[in-house]
Amino acid sequence: MNILTNQTTPNWRNKVPEITLLFWIIKMMSTTVGETAADFLNADLHFGLIGTSNVMGVLLIISLFFQIRAKSYSPPLYWISVVFISVFGTLITDNLSDNLGVPLAGSTCAFATALIATFAIWYAEEKTLSIHSIDSVKRELFYWTAILFTFALGTAAGDWAAEGLNIGYTNAALLFGGLIAATAISYYAFEINAVACFWIAYVLTRPFGASCGDLLSQPISNGGMGMGTVSTSILFLATIIGLVTYLTFTQKNQTPNLEEK
Repeated sequence: MNILTNQTTPNWRNKVPEITLLFWIIKMMSTTVGETAADFLNADLHFGLIGTSNVMGVLLIISLFFQIRAKSYSPPLYWISVVFISVFGTLITDNLSDNLGVPLAGSTCAFATALIATFAIWYAEEKTLSIHSIDSVKRELFYWTAILFTFALGTAAGDWAAEGLNIGYTNAALLFGGLIAATAISYYAFEINAVACFWIAYVLTRPFGASCGDLLSQPISNGGMGMGTVSTSILFLATIIGLVTYLTFTQKNQTPNLEEK
């Protein structure tokens, strides 16, 4: 969904991309990479959950350092951070479930509460949750905190639906895909608040992408298509790199984002 405003003051310092179809495609694929890459490092390379979490935590901190240090939106910096935070958010939920025995329903509720609390504090401090006004370090820290919780929440909700409720990967993808479609219809047809629709869709694309990743990568005996985590990760990562490269080269010809309050 393309979120625009009635204001015409350009904001050259906004640190996040404009919400276009390409944004949602890359975001969905990053969630798939997050799911399959975490499984690959954990199981195939035998890093284990804790080892994988440590590696991805360090990479995430490094990527966010350069992202926040940048003065304006940079497609490579932004999407590298999204991919790493996608993997790390997945690992948070996996650690809670596998190492600490937290039920998926419980972690889903906990991350939903944490996300709502982040929004409440963010709005109380900044009087806006708009992604078109990420123009200060403080707002960007709120933004990335919310993004982390959306990935952790989406992982927990997606796993709960696909495994805890035993609806399977295909039905889970259809379920969350349908909810995304309903959100888009609510925005375009009924003019529901753009900021609310964006964040709802952002949460939902995580379990949708994860379900698609599991559907492609898991063995046929488990209800998947048997592509494996390596092939699925390479396919989607190559697509992300191609799209981000395209955005990088076309960015000079794009008009600046409009500020949404």
